[in-house]
Amino acid sequence: MSLGPSLPAPVPMLPSRDDDSLICGYRFRPGLPAEPIGTLTQAQALLQEPAASDGFVWLHMNLSHAATLHWLRRHTDLGEPYFEALADGSRSARIERDGEALFAVLNDVTFDSTVDTQEVETLWLSVAPRRVISVRRRPLRSVDRLRTEVRRGQPLDNSVDLLDHLLHDQADELQRTLRRTAERLDEIEDDVLAGRHRRHAPELARQRRLTVRLQRLLTPEPGSLARVSTRPPGWMQPAAVQQLAQANEEFTLVLRDIAALQDRIRLMQDESAARTAEDTNRSLFLLTMVTVLALPINLVSGLFGMNVGGVPLAEDSAGFWLMLGLIASLTGLIGWALVRRLGPGRE
Repeated sequence: MSLGPSLPAPVPMLPSRDDDSLICGYRFRPGLPAEPIGTLTQAQALLQEPAASDGFVWLHMNLSHAATLHWLRRHTDLGEPYFEALADGSRSARIERDGEALFAVLNDVTFDSTVDTQEVETLWLSVAPRRVISVRRRPLRSVDRLRTEVRRGQPLDNSVDLLDHLLHDQADELQRTLRRTAERLDEIEDDVLAGRHRRHAPELARQRRLTVRLQRLLTPEPGSLARVSTRPPGWMQPAAVQQLAQANEEFTLVLRDIAALQDRIRLMQDESAARTAEDTNRSLFLLTMVTVLALPINLVSGLFGMNVGGVPLAEDSAGFWLMLGLIASLTGLIGWALVRRLGPGRE
């Protein structure tokens, strides 16, 4: 007996163009592995779940995609200060309260960067009890490390755990950058002390710009962490507040290391400038000595080359050799006087 025409297999839902805004997303629940979020439709449904549901959602968005801001405005509860910071491109590192949420601006080196002043990028975050939304323009090393550890099963019990993880990863990446810079400065310092200083002046300037930029971007972060730790939102547990206090200590150490590197670079630039000035003075001194030693021949040849009558020894067959001997004697006398004047123990 026929059961009638068979129904067509369901067509899987394809992601929309807006899903290009979503770099990655995860749902975290206590005691369970993180569940990937593949589409913004799924993310929107999770964000609209009742407040009583456990766990939290992390959405990592691409600000370079045109639809990102539009989707965030329509489907999230982000405050206006968050969108103002995105529009202004605010890059000064800080963590502050935005109502009952936390608003964070973190700076890190890009994922494919070398140590260069142009390779520092910004991550904007909003942290609430049930969701974390992060936005960036270019890939960042700290976020990539966090994604890798989440895929490996890293447990995150609450949204502050994720923020704390990012802060520690950011501090680790900055320390790694500073360590590479310090190792390179060791090599440059050896060259400068060995007299090979001219070729390193541009690189020292780049390294100094890097440290100055990092210090300028990171200086507000410890103070803002301290303020949040002193007056946290009501939903933050004491353990979470303690985590932020520990992150504050780490960034204080990072800033101290940056200041130490700046001092080293400044000293090497001063040493390089002093050695360059010494080389220039030595060159000018040699040029002056050559000019002084050439004075007799220029003076005598000028006098005897005048096209006037009465030039001595003009008719003498030995006149040339007499003038040559006179010039050699004067040059030797001047050289002897200079040697005595500039010899050891004389000023």
